[in-house]
Amino acid sequence: MNGLARLARAEWGLVYVSVRRTLARRSRRAMPMTPAAVCLTSVLQFVQNQSWGFPFVQNLGSVRAEEPLWRALLRTPLSLFVPALDLPVWGALLQILFVFGIAELCLGWWRTLVIAYVVTLAGTLYARVAIDLGPNHPLGLPATDAQVVDTGPSAAVIGLALFLCWRYRAYLTGSAVVASMVAELVVKENLAGKEHIAAIGAVLVLCAASALRQERRSGSRIPCESGLPPIQS
Repeated sequence: MNGLARLARAEWGLVYVSVRRTLARRSRRAMPMTPAAVCLTSVLQFVQNQSWGFPFVQNLGSVRAEEPLWRALLRTPLSLFVPALDLPVWGALLQILFVFGIAELCLGWWRTLVIAYVVTLAGTLYARVAIDLGPNHPLGLPATDAQVVDTGPSAAVIGLALFLCWRYRAYLTGSAVVASMVAELVVKENLAGKEHIAAIGAVLVLCAASALRQERRSGSRIPCESGLPPIQS
């Protein structure tokens, strides 16, 4: 049991300290975005399950690779919060509440949204490239996937989780996330699985860019107690 406790502390100790400090400093103002995102997702789920509301939600937040790129770009931000029709909504709500919540407390609300959007956009753009490559290419997808509705927070959740794992040195957890996404793709090779791999690639780029930025600022930065550079929201 002591071994498990040490492992948990090594993996998630810095995240716990960051979350606790933010909650102690800001209390109720510490996490405004995550509850709003949960409420928005719940409302969109309710509306899209009504006969009068389904076309409305689809026109605002449904992304398909067969549609013009400009339309997909306009719809991608809201598509984050439109639950996938073939998955239980409680899964999306729990993902947002848990992962978005921790990310917001550790990184701030606007950085959380930026990372979530970038990795989701990477998956959206990848789908178009993969369909052009065709099913015979290792990175390609069949043309029929252009008609698949691509919504939900899963890519954003993966990206945020991996960024937090890198930021707070939870490398074992990050490796487990990557391994599970690869296993998912091996078991069921589909649009969602390959978009998750694209999300991993996008967040690796974000981590590299963040590391480079930190290195450039290291001369004037005062380290925090945890040894990590502070992030102000």
